[in-house]
Amino acid sequence: MITKDNVITYSYKGLAALLYLIFGKKEKIKELFVEEDVFEGSLETNSSRLKKASDALADLKKIPFRYKYRDINGKIKTGTFEAYNIEQAKNYLKNEGYNLISVEAKKKSSFDIVLTSPINTGEMSFALTQISTYLKAGISLIDAYRILAKQAVKPEVKKIYNMIVYDLLSGESLSDALAKQPKIFPKLLTNMVKSAELTGDLPAILDDMAAYYTSIDKTKKELKSAMTYPTIVFIMAIAVIVFVLRYVVPQYVEMFSSWSDQLPKITVMTISFSNFLEANLLEMIVILIMFLLLYIYLFRNVKSFRKMMQYFYLKLPVIKNIIMYSEVSMFSKTFASLLNHGVFITDSMDVLIKVSDNEIYKKIIENTVKNLNKGGKISEAFKDNPYIPIVAYEMIVTGESTGKLGTMMEKVADYYQSLYQNSINQVKSLVEPILIVFLTFTVGIIIISIIIPMFEMYQVIA
Repeated sequence: MITKDNVITYSYKGLAALLYLIFGKKEKIKELFVEEDVFEGSLETNSSRLKKASDALADLKKIPFRYKYRDINGKIKTGTFEAYNIEQAKNYLKNEGYNLISVEAKKKSSFDIVLTSPINTGEMSFALTQISTYLKAGISLIDAYRILAKQAVKPEVKKIYNMIVYDLLSGESLSDALAKQPKIFPKLLTNMVKSAELTGDLPAILDDMAAYYTSIDKTKKELKSAMTYPTIVFIMAIAVIVFVLRYVVPQYVEMFSSWSDQLPKITVMTISFSNFLEANLLEMIVILIMFLLLYIYLFRNVKSFRKMMQYFYLKLPVIKNIIMYSEVSMFSKTFASLLNHGVFITDSMDVLIKVSDNEIYKKIIENTVKNLNKGGKISEAFKDNPYIPIVAYEMIVTGESTGKLGTMMEKVADYYQSLYQNSINQVKSLVEPILIVFLTFTVGIIIISIIIPMFEMYQVIA
């Protein structure tokens, strides 16, 4: 006899069988029906089976596959893709219009070297703007990411967007799809998209995030641009000095050999330094490279070392302001964006801790979270803190008292963003003449140390 419980039981079994079928576990389907008839068994028993099936599927991991395909111009290209099994990989790639030649599991010995994220902040900003524009034009989210995947030039970027399309087709939300690639998509973006999915206003959030990452990209480019010229001048200055000492000065050493007891001290020092470079130049270069590599490794991987160096940088007169303005601006901009889109403050702090790479400011945010958990205010963690400007603290206090914290944080971000840009320009304007004076002075000293004994020799000869 068919009862309500039997129908529900059958539905549970059918859903479990469908899950197994989708994820390539056909052998598991038999286990659902061999023990008893379709309409036998309690509701609790079959609910347990469905949970067991779901848990088993949750433990499944995607397998990397390498595929070859022929593009519209007839050229053979390769790519990588991750799926639960090879059938799913083939079906997805064929459905997406790839003219497949072969698909095979990626060998464990093969690897792809990726030194940095294949999508930088500028590219991410542009991609978010594109997605928002497509959605406003009525194009579905899946089709929007399909377009990004097709127009991607770099294989690793194409793979990233293909994985998002694959997850969306599998019924995942966009936030879940982004969360599966944490090394590519920041947690801030994932949380903001999740918030947008709840409110139903995804295009607006994507526009805000695009503006946010545009601002971040602009800040990075300004810093890079400001430091490029001084760095080149400094390297060229060192190269010129080393060249003169290593190859020019030695040519005069033999000329001055008969005058060794009468040479000026400045000439003796120059010759001694030249001899030292001639004997140890290669070793010095190797030691310098090893020192730089060791520093980079320790800074990236040893928290205590990184924290110590960041404390040191925050003590330097000019560098201190650049770091402080950058961190406060970044914190305020991110916090304002989260608050204005209805993300809980405690969740915001969790995101902000991961946004900053500075251990000192991470500690400040952690203290803020502790204060919030105790029922305190955000401003209490910033009060009398030497690394938080007094203006920023007072504006946060005002925002808390007026209930417009998000708006005040935006103003803080804009204010310190302008101070950051001014500091960068000041450093650029100061460093350039200092380096030029350093080069001129050093080369001048070397030339003088050679010319003085030559004049003395000429006077004796004359």
